[in-house]
Amino acid sequence: MYLLETKDIKVLYDKSIALNGLSMHINPGELVGVIGPNGAGKTTLLRAISALVPVQGEIVFEGRRIDQCKPHELVRMGMIHCPERRQLFSEFTVNENLGMGAFLRNDKDQIQKDTEHIYSLFPVLEKRQKQVSGTLSGGEQQMLAIGRSLMGKPKLLMMDEPTMGLSPMVKTQLAENIEEIWESGIAVLMVEQDASLTLELTQRVYTLENGKVGLEGDSKELLDNDEVKRVYFQLG
Repeated sequence: MYLLETKDIKVLYDKSIALNGLSMHINPGELVGVIGPNGAGKTTLLRAISALVPVQGEIVFEGRRIDQCKPHELVRMGMIHCPERRQLFSEFTVNENLGMGAFLRNDKDQIQKDTEHIYSLFPVLEKRQKQVSGTLSGGEQQMLAIGRSLMGKPKLLMMDEPTMGLSPMVKTQLAENIEEIWESGIAVLMVEQDASLTLELTQRVYTLENGKVGLEGDSKELLDNDEVKRVYFQLG
């Protein structure tokens, strides 16, 4: 059984079609990437799965149809969306932001242990735990956004452009962090503009074109695909 499956989903913005019959799946414990040009529907896909926009078609999580659920219900099920551009509580401290990630939980002892785990995953955040998040660097803010998402105890972590605007050095560090999160047993769906990083990091990749799946396959095989090279690396 798939962990997550979308079946012929469609999303309309006014009269514009953002997703047009998109079907995809994620297996339990899998690290899957989604790449595509601006306007292809990548962010809309995550927003549709997270019940942030109305959707036509079926979305199934752990065998249960969820396309009529509310966002907070999905969080309780273990679907956590780490949004584009961080969207932190900028006037809250690092520690307070992490606490907000656990707002649906009441297991205080485990919350404290999970907070300590986030600080071990991102040591710079421990040094900044009393610092207001709006004063952090871009890379530190992204680490905090991921940490806040992990505080929700995800079975599936959905990440929207986690390396956007970051330096190559910080991108490399975040890629290592994402791999460590995945190796801990959390399935990851990562939408990314950086095709090279995505293809190197993930197990499988979907390419989106005009709201539809263009190609799907093993990441390493797609690295050698002539169409992928032409579109994403301007080769051939």
